[in-house]
Amino acid sequence: MTAERALVWFRRDLRCDDHAALSRALDAARHVWCVFVFDTTILEPLLRRKLERRPSEAPTDRRIDFIMAALAELDRALRKHGGELIVIHGDPLEEIPRLAEALDVDLVCANRDYEPAAIARDDAVGRRLESAGRSFAAFRDHVIFEHHEILNKQGKPYTVFTPYKRAWLARLAPTDVAPCAVEPRDGQLCAPPEGLRGNWPSVVDLGFAPSDLPTLKLPTGMRGAARLFDDFMSRIDRYDQQRDFPAVKGPSYLSAHLRFGTISIRTLVRAAHALTLQPHGAGASTWLSELVWRDFFFMVLATNPSVAEGASFKPEYDALRWETGPAADAQFEAWCEGRTGYPLVDAAMRQLVQTGYMHNRLRMVTASFLAKDLGIDWRLGEAHFAEWLNDFDLAANNGGWQWAASTGCDAQPWFRIFNPVTQSKQYDPEGRFIKRYVPELAAVPPKWIHAPWLAAPEELAEVGFIPGRDYPLPIVDHAKARASTLKRYQEAVGRDAADDD
Repeated sequence: MTAERALVWFRRDLRCDDHAALSRALDAARHVWCVFVFDTTILEPLLRRKLERRPSEAPTDRRIDFIMAALAELDRALRKHGGELIVIHGDPLEEIPRLAEALDVDLVCANRDYEPAAIARDDAVGRRLESAGRSFAAFRDHVIFEHHEILNKQGKPYTVFTPYKRAWLARLAPTDVAPCAVEPRDGQLCAPPEGLRGNWPSVVDLGFAPSDLPTLKLPTGMRGAARLFDDFMSRIDRYDQQRDFPAVKGPSYLSAHLRFGTISIRTLVRAAHALTLQPHGAGASTWLSELVWRDFFFMVLATNPSVAEGASFKPEYDALRWETGPAADAQFEAWCEGRTGYPLVDAAMRQLVQTGYMHNRLRMVTASFLAKDLGIDWRLGEAHFAEWLNDFDLAANNGGWQWAASTGCDAQPWFRIFNPVTQSKQYDPEGRFIKRYVPELAAVPPKWIHAPWLAAPEELAEVGFIPGRDYPLPIVDHAKARASTLKRYQEAVGRDAADDD
């Protein structure tokens, strides 16, 4: 692959180091330009949904501000080598071929995206480019192994994670995690012509108001990702012990950076795998498993694109009859707003809206509560998370929701139903996380913070707290909901079982 002039199309890979498409373009061409497109086919539906749901509020989205900050840092890095980032607002199907023509490039390079809509977009862009005598090349960058690279003995995709992980680890070699060198020669990275320079759209130009992202503690861009990574490496040996406790600094907090590619997955896997070979490597091994889960969910999406349209991975579960009507709608709103009367669930849901982040353990708890305590269609929860999560990724979000609802690939058994009070006692025993996001419970003693409605009135009266007045009573009885859920799933799949976590 050789070319005189090439264009690198950045998407969910907002960095200039260890970047497959940029590396290949620099190897192939004498002159290289770089572009990012704020995709109207993604942003306009998002904007409509926000306006429909909250018509009186100026729409904001922290992810747009996160992207803007990452692009600014990427642009500064490119300028150090004589380049400059072109930023466009439009439909890539029109904008990329138009820019390729304006720059008279021979080759457009990008990193592969595995979402069905992105695959269709790239295919269409590639056809447009080829019809004009230009080439389009896409490279593996977001995953370690693509969907066709890890197959079972029958040559088919895995449907259970543990054997997939074994095969993944058995195949892993140093070349799979070696960084893609980005070493531009003098004059190789090019600034765009004058008419394309400095005309970046603002957040307002995109139709949104600035969000509160600057007030949150989420570092942005490549430097922010590196800072979080270095911090996590200093405590990764405790990850296996601390990752499930939301009040403890256990996770890496790198999920948004992985989503937008401000750090390379190869960097993370290379570091984690090396540490698994050292003494006290249990924390690194556990984290590496989470990174393998990421590849696994990308594989599930790539090989089952219908899940992106709301289909259950296991088709028989499409027969589930979910709760609907005014009462279910009211319960769904209570879940969204953190008013269910279950403190851990409410704290998690409020954290999501207030920060755009939710701890992984709590994603499982809140998802199980919606689908199996309230009996509400998991797709509604999936859409709510998609709106608010800074790290929203279709593959992981869909995979996680279908796991919790027992409709997905290697999902928890349908008869496994998280008890929200038990989960609260186990993973936030002192109620530290709960009190941070549900301040109306601040005076409630740890003994009762997980289920304040069970306390004798006189015990909480001493601290001036009255359940039902100062904090909602539970909107559903877990024991009764569990029985209803077992019946719902039994009717759909025709099997009996019982379990409760």
